[in-house]
Amino acid sequence: MHAFSYKNGQLHCEDVALQGLADTYGTPTYVYSANTILDHFRRLHLALGDLDHEIAFAVKANSNLSVLRILADEGAGFDIVSGGELFRVIKAGGNPQQCTFAGVGKTREEIIYALQHQIYSFNVESESELRYLNEVAGELGVIAPAAVRVNPNIDAKTHKYISTGKSENKFGIDFEAIIDLYDRASRELPNIRLRGLQMHIGSQLTSVKPFMEAVEKVKPLALALKEKHNIEFWSIGGGIGIVYHDSLASGAVSWWDGQDAESKPLTIEEYGAAVVPLLQDVGLKILLEPGRYIVGNAGVLLTKCLYEKKGSAKTFKIVDAGMNDLIRPALYEGHHEIAPLQEHKGDLVKADVVGPICESGDFFCQDREMPDFQPGESIALLSAGAYGFVMASNYNSRPLPAEILVDGATHRVVRKRQTLEDIIAGE
Repeated sequence: MHAFSYKNGQLHCEDVALQGLADTYGTPTYVYSANTILDHFRRLHLALGDLDHEIAFAVKANSNLSVLRILADEGAGFDIVSGGELFRVIKAGGNPQQCTFAGVGKTREEIIYALQHQIYSFNVESESELRYLNEVAGELGVIAPAAVRVNPNIDAKTHKYISTGKSENKFGIDFEAIIDLYDRASRELPNIRLRGLQMHIGSQLTSVKPFMEAVEKVKPLALALKEKHNIEFWSIGGGIGIVYHDSLASGAVSWWDGQDAESKPLTIEEYGAAVVPLLQDVGLKILLEPGRYIVGNAGVLLTKCLYEKKGSAKTFKIVDAGMNDLIRPALYEGHHEIAPLQEHKGDLVKADVVGPICESGDFFCQDREMPDFQPGESIALLSAGAYGFVMASNYNSRPLPAEILVDGATHRVVRKRQTLEDIIAGE
């Protein structure tokens, strides 16, 4: 489910016309649907049935305080990867005792901050990190709860930059080394409580098979650690993919033929039906860490066409958003559907949509057939709710865009557009 569709020829987010937001607040601007976020969270919760579980939203996907508050109010936990993200969760009303702290490079300051707020667990990525965590906790006179991240060496067959579960990735500890590490830690690290086990095989997975393979491979390990070290939870990670192609409501994006493999995505119901039976007899609390699934299709980036340039080789549509605002196409070869805010029903044109940044990699699509929107018209880059604003920068001294949250027929600015004075405030 998502809430972006054409109504009377105008693209809406829920019951708010996006053209009105572009006219009022300018572009580029991110717009999020509150009800889409809630719908995705609740569907995932229902798909897990009576399994003892907690959904820990991956804050790195979208860390806007208002987005985090929506999820905190629903009882979500949070998967964090920095002290800054923990700070945001607390400011948004989230419970730090429902936070798990992942990442390969936690600093002393971040560890102390997390211990002071009594987070649920540190997801540890190396033996040296586990020993350092024990050292810092000992200096503070506290016990640090920890789970080691196991690398199951499962190929998720996703983009190489978002694959995390193979032995060649920087994340986690080799499967074969986990039992010995838990044994040594229980003997040698008095300020560590081995609370759980964690795994994560990658992001944007559109098949349930890799999830099942990983669960089946790691399950005996989880049971052994439960028996020997009395762990209480098993985090099976996130990574559930979303549809980036044809991502408007059914029939709204008529210019795409719908034949891409992503047109038949993994549904959350299929995920639950496949994975839950494998977990029901484990006797551990199951943590999930979705990010993109919750917020990806809940957001769009609005941008205005500035110029059209027709050359001998191709046509360029030049817009006022750049790779500094949305870097996924440049970084991951990420796909975003393009939808004019005023519905087009005429002929299509093949063009590149590019931004104003002085880099050849500053594009949102290349050689794509799309409606022939003209200078002065605004468009939406769809499926931009995850890894959009959070990866934005001030490259070329461009201010960060505004963020708007829509709820039914109402909306509010949840982040003001940055000014030039804001950019240089700390210099």
